[in-house]
Amino acid sequence: MAVKFDLNEREVWDGAYAASQALRQAQVDVLAAYPITPSTPIVENYGSYEANGYIDGEVIMVESEHAAMSACVGASGSGGRVATATSSQGFALMAEVLYQASGMRLPIVMTVVNRALASPLNVRGDHSDMYLGRDSGWIQLGAFNAEEAYDLTLCAFKIGEDHSVRLPVMVHQDGFTTSHTAQNVYPITDEKAYKFVGDFKPVDDMLDFSRPVTYGAQTEEDWHFEHKARQHKAIMDSRPVIDATFEEFEKLSGRKYKRVETYHMDDAEVAIVALGTTVETALVAARELREEEGIKAGVVAIRVFRPFPLDQVRLALKDVKAVSVLDRSAPGGAMGAFFNEVSAALYTTNARPLVTNYIYGLGGRDFSIAEAKRIFKEQKAHADIGHITTDIQKFSGLRGPEFGYFQTLRG
Repeated sequence: MAVKFDLNEREVWDGAYAASQALRQAQVDVLAAYPITPSTPIVENYGSYEANGYIDGEVIMVESEHAAMSACVGASGSGGRVATATSSQGFALMAEVLYQASGMRLPIVMTVVNRALASPLNVRGDHSDMYLGRDSGWIQLGAFNAEEAYDLTLCAFKIGEDHSVRLPVMVHQDGFTTSHTAQNVYPITDEKAYKFVGDFKPVDDMLDFSRPVTYGAQTEEDWHFEHKARQHKAIMDSRPVIDATFEEFEKLSGRKYKRVETYHMDDAEVAIVALGTTVETALVAARELREEEGIKAGVVAIRVFRPFPLDQVRLALKDVKAVSVLDRSAPGGAMGAFFNEVSAALYTTNARPLVTNYIYGLGGRDFSIAEAKRIFKEQKAHADIGHITTDIQKFSGLRGPEFGYFQTLRG
């Protein structure tokens, strides 16, 4: 029997501790992990809960992140509530098994502390690993601060384990900026948290010998297409489940979440579209520009990266004149992946705002309020003149000389 863990009305937690507390409250049966910075504290904290008798579940330390996800697949397929945590290179090593987990429709929850991918080696936060997993068939939720990392981890279990969904879920938080920054968090009690998540009810349990099932079947051209189409339908059909889960969590906690969050967008002429902690920085910049200079700036934040909320992005940006889409990942010879998705959403409507791609914050480079203001003002200049006067893709906050290949994409 697990020992009671007392929580105050208000706690001061960093994002890693917040995620570990949510895993504890969900009463995970198996957590399999291999430590990697900056997600290591999540597993360390959870391991201490086991050592001190606060949980009944098992903690399995394995030889690699590939093995960690493989163990999660086995445990989930055997009928357990399963979770893990990782970052960056560890996420990349898991990539093969991510597709196995989603293809087998296993509702594993993974807290991903976003970090740059090598080379060169870097332990700071950007969104390279998030983008790497965007087509792996997992639902992807994004936290902007520590409290949201806690809330969304609890929501992840309820979403993924819904029998109409049955898909794995990632909860992303920015490395160090969220994971290692202490903030006020208002947790809910253990009893209320577990009641919200609910008992785990397995489907196609491998240990149910009265109803044998097969995992890891080979399909080839006969049925592979149909299998992937059903999987895609399941992730797209998860949208109302996500919305309903957020509504239920609001009733429990008073905290409201939407797949797309909008700030000052009712009359906005220029907007930043962003993910993660950048959202709060951009929001401060928008407020100050409105108060100080009368610039009608707004922010659109993507809470659910997969399934991508194409319809809600269209609606949020339908009246703006100029949009800047911020990609915190190296584009690798193309426009930013996030830019491409937002642009695709807008291209299928009559709205034709001017859209600029900003690559920023790679390897943990700070994104300041002043830089956000500069971007808003640049978009205001585009809106005033009616066309993009700078490069369509820009590297924001880059030090050193301007290299010629940054000047090849003109508006």
